[in-house]
Amino acid sequence: MPSDSEIFTLGHSPDPDDAFMFYAMAENKIDLRGYRFEHRLEDIQTLNERALRGELHISAISIHAFAYVSERYALLPCGASMGDGYGPMVVAQNPNGLAPNASDEEIRAWLRNRTIAIPGKMTSAYLALQLYLGEFDHVVVPFDQIFDAVKSGRAGAGLIIHEGQLTYSQSGFTKILDLGEWWKRETSLPLPLGGNVLRKDIATAVQRDLLEIMRESIDYGLAHREAAVQHSMPYARDMDANLAGKFIGMYVNDYTRDYGEVGRKAVREFLLAAHRRGYLEKAPNVEFIA
Repeated sequence: MPSDSEIFTLGHSPDPDDAFMFYAMAENKIDLRGYRFEHRLEDIQTLNERALRGELHISAISIHAFAYVSERYALLPCGASMGDGYGPMVVAQNPNGLAPNASDEEIRAWLRNRTIAIPGKMTSAYLALQLYLGEFDHVVVPFDQIFDAVKSGRAGAGLIIHEGQLTYSQSGFTKILDLGEWWKRETSLPLPLGGNVLRKDIATAVQRDLLEIMRESIDYGLAHREAAVQHSMPYARDMDANLAGKFIGMYVNDYTRDYGEVGRKAVREFLLAAHRRGYLEKAPNVEFIA
């Protein structure tokens, strides 16, 4: 039995899919085995930066950022956010000069003439866009202000993550590119966007306990979907319950329960492709908690 002093910091995004995954832990719906958790809700860019400093015991993280923390953290084999044929999007208002059925080369040429608002340089969305486009002019903007950056003219296009993937049209934007769709076409793999990491300096027996608690929390949410979605609604910006449920369904799926062979291959291929292209100095050792 853990001692009272064993409190683990648990970082995750204030987004409906993360809230769904951690519902059972936050509301004590499952056996926490005597462990206590201090939930830290922060945007993914902040969590990435905190992981660089090793500040949290367990944290949601961009797969891109994992490349920089793999010596200190290992991936949990559950909790993945994978876009299987869909993912972060590049959108614009009135994309003049670009046909609706434009080829990749036409899209690349169009985008290279514009500044693109991105949600953070360690996000997987940014790395995926680099793989698609190469180097490009960009401005870093908090993910929930990207629409405003494009509307104001600060950027000519925006790279959107989270709920923006479902609300861009009602906000007056046109989709230019879906990076998850492109990656699936190129590799036949899902696009690995986010995962959960655990500090390697935690005792092995405790690591296994924390993994089982996390897995049980995900399974509980999936088994009690309606209640878990309702728990997630305070984090569902600009979404009703139906839309929030759709978003959760996109990113809490079979890969979330376990990466499996395909999910693990997707992570390795994504980071290896970034290394080959020069966006990562070295290919990280992709290690999963056993």
